[in-house]
Amino acid sequence: MEKLIKETEETLLALENVFSKFDGHLVNKVPFEGSWTAGQLAEHLILSNGGFLQVINGRVTETDKPADLMVSQIKNDFLNFNVKYNSPKEIYPENKAYNQPELLENLKQIRTGISNAATGLDLTKTCVSYELPGYGFLTRLEAIYFVIYHTQRHVHQLKNIYSGLNPN
Repeated sequence: MEKLIKETEETLLALENVFSKFDGHLVNKVPFEGSWTAGQLAEHLILSNGGFLQVINGRVTETDKPADLMVSQIKNDFLNFNVKYNSPKEIYPENKAYNQPELLENLKQIRTGISNAATGLDLTKTCVSYELPGYGFLTRLEAIYFVIYHTQRHVHQLKNIYSGLNPN
């Protein structure tokens, strides 16, 4: 569990640290054709990770499979940067001007919530309030790893957005 807690903290802090590097006016600037802004990417992660936090803290049942069964599949899917995915509409960010300090505060609250879940809940239980397309119902452990790998994917993208806006 120590490894999970460390990886959770490091990943979610990395997101906050990279997002903090954007000057206020750059948060809402499109870096290149077909890209989200940094603000949109942060909002997407707030919607996604915040939703997963609700699922992790939601209704659960006993698990009839290894608690980490889907972890390697989730990792392989999300850390393959050669594949592009389309965001589900419920976590697709609006095309609007975003407030960086507000987004950062939301990201910090979600980090705290995920860390608390990782340290205080039985991670072998299966979350039954949401069935993830392609993966089914995840255990709390798998859901936390989903947050980790999905966030790592977007930290990678956020760094590309930053580079696109700061070509030095």
